[in-house]
Amino acid sequence: MRLIPAIDLRAGRCVRLMQGDFDAETRYDADPRSLLIKYRDYGAQWLHVVDLDAARDGSTANRPVIADLVAQKHLQLQVGGGLRNTTAVAQMLDLGVARVVVGSAAVTQIDQVRTWLKHFGAQRVTLAFDVRLDEKGTPRVATHGWRELSGASLWDAVAHYAGADLVHVLCTDVNRDGTLSGPNVGLYQEAVKRYPQIQWQASGGIRDARDLRALTDAGAAAAISGRALLEDRIPIEDLQAFLPNG
Repeated sequence: MRLIPAIDLRAGRCVRLMQGDFDAETRYDADPRSLLIKYRDYGAQWLHVVDLDAARDGSTANRPVIADLVAQKHLQLQVGGGLRNTTAVAQMLDLGVARVVVGSAAVTQIDQVRTWLKHFGAQRVTLAFDVRLDEKGTPRVATHGWRELSGASLWDAVAHYAGADLVHVLCTDVNRDGTLSGPNVGLYQEAVKRYPQIQWQASGGIRDARDLRALTDAGAAAAISGRALLEDRIPIEDLQAFLPNG
């Protein structure tokens, strides 16, 4: 399993939100470029970047920061946030990011997203499904910056792409995001069981190397970690097994 460090951008700064709440923001002093270099030195190959302003209102204010990170050529970037039409996706790929992350559109514009997978290539598009568990424990997909519940289950959402060349799916348990409470391992076990052909990326709640090992055992292809790495909560020696260049 591959560990992918994450940076969330808001107004050009690195921040973290608690459970997707824009009013529960933590700002970090480190600038995005220095974090990219830090994670490169750790041995990471990829960096996951979320443009929170674009996700919330379509703003392109963080675009120069993303362009600067791409220009460093140290890591491959996987970037999401506000990519809801063909022009936005194409512009991000033209900027030089290795892979775009498509969230709300993957639920609300299924036919369009299927064409993106075909046109841009499955290796360059990750579908992101952010979920909240309902009272029965079913993962329900949230959209538009986690503010709206679509009513669709995660399994229904993925099933819409049957027959499409879908490779990468990022799944975040919103209630665990930013909490350091541990990932929803059972969710990813079920996801891998239902759709073993997909390379699942697990996100939300990672706090230590034990969590990374548990996600490995669950069959996740990658784990996205933001807060635990930003706050140096995991010793670098414990990360090495999950960082291929370390």
